[in-house]
Amino acid sequence: MPADFFIDAEKGMVFSMARGEFSCADALDHMDRLTRHPAFKPGFNQLMDFRLATTSTLTHGDVVMLAERTIFSPQSRRAFVVSADWQFGYSRMFGTLRDGKGETGIMTFRDVKDALAWLSLESEPDPGLFAKRPQGDQA
Repeated sequence: MPADFFIDAEKGMVFSMARGEFSCADALDHMDRLTRHPAFKPGFNQLMDFRLATTSTLTHGDVVMLAERTIFSPQSRRAFVVSADWQFGYSRMFGTLRDGKGETGIMTFRDVKDALAWLSLESEPDPGLFAKRPQGDQA
């Protein structure tokens, strides 16, 4: 799956990861599955890891449309971790657009350690947690 997540309700965290080619449809699917997940709460924080996303078919218009959707609360901290310039540009654009809607806690980082520190996390999540879960428990 190009964009998957798991929720650590105890920490109040959503850990998301994009892999391979990332599209607008992938982003919409991720948002929809997240909002339907029974453990999700809009007040949670998020670590969104784009480092394994290799390409994207996103357009400027797609990012504008995605930024129109409100998923997290204005008090949430959301850290986007990127490794490529296109990831940086799209995540900064998304954060700026959400900032204009009162969601000021979106930051883009090139170094995961800086993102973890900003979210008050000690370490990255185990990549195995993004593996498929038994039916009914899938994110």
